[in-house]
Amino acid sequence: MNNISVSQSVLIVGGYGVVGEQASTIFRQRFPEVPLLLAGRSPSGASMLTESLGNADAIQLDVMSERPLDVLTEKPVAVLSVVNDPYNYLLADCLRLGIPYLDITRWTEVMCEAVVQSSFVDIKAPVMLGSAWMAGVTAIVTKAASKGFSKINNIDIDVLFALADKSGPNSAEFMDRIAVPFLVTENGEKKLKPSFSEPKTVSFPGGYTGKTYRFDMPDQITLPFTTGASSVSGRIGFDSALSTSGLAALVKTGVMTLLGHPIFGGLRRSILHNPGQGAAHEVVISLQGVDDGGRVKRREVTMLDPLGQTHLTALGAVVQLERMLGLDGLPAPSPGIHYPEQHPNIDKALELLQEHGVLISGLS
Repeated sequence: MNNISVSQSVLIVGGYGVVGEQASTIFRQRFPEVPLLLAGRSPSGASMLTESLGNADAIQLDVMSERPLDVLTEKPVAVLSVVNDPYNYLLADCLRLGIPYLDITRWTEVMCEAVVQSSFVDIKAPVMLGSAWMAGVTAIVTKAASKGFSKINNIDIDVLFALADKSGPNSAEFMDRIAVPFLVTENGEKKLKPSFSEPKTVSFPGGYTGKTYRFDMPDQITLPFTTGASSVSGRIGFDSALSTSGLAALVKTGVMTLLGHPIFGGLRRSILHNPGQGAAHEVVISLQGVDDGGRVKRREVTMLDPLGQTHLTALGAVVQLERMLGLDGLPAPSPGIHYPEQHPNIDKALELLQEHGVLISGLS
């Protein structure tokens, strides 16, 4: 290990993966003085990255071990998890040691599981559950779009996933749940919805128009509470009508459910996860409600990252990491559970996104 101070370091678990490398690089550009400790299963593969970052090192860490942080001699200043924590060992270690913890990889079910687990201990540091779409970016932009509404009746979030975009293995974990029903809030009530159902046609900012289908994302659980919206729906589509309709047919006919058996894991992943060299990631957020005068109010906000979903996810991670550490000019959050859209200075978060090339329209 290089001569960096572990006690002053930000530990990034998965810090040299597809998203982790970008998050580490962006954070380093903004805060060259903060030591970074990149953790994963094969630290030898991170040597070029740590050298280019400077003030950084790599260590071996296994989130499948019961106390993964026992490999450290000192507590880091914070932990950012960019990999799945399937048994919550990393979360449990951070709770036990009072280390600020940010996780950006949990789908809805395991995010709720983290809330339950955290409720049984005395939380001594911030726990940022930042797994809303694109590491909370979509939830943050939705919160910004909610300004000027006295009541929000409906929020629709539509995502266009480019088949040529880059993606890491955690994207496959999300997509792996494509056939699993999930809860949404509809007219103030919780309802179970089949995945890839109830299509709608959406025009995206890059010029593509196509169908999107219901999809499980944590935003649908948190936004009704953080915006007061009566209904929140998330949908996804691909930039190929054939691929979108084909996947919808596989889900509707039950084929994807059958492929959910572990023995079909390889085949299922080959259908759902075929990363390319990179393409833009696009989101349309539509809100409907009333303004302070009781008049019907509608707003449509679009977001496009030309560098794709891994870049946008990395930016979301950096926004939340800065918030958790109080590096954004505001006091660090108090101990307890926090969500991305609770950011006390949304404009500051939007500024970071736009500085890094994210195109956001419709907020003004």
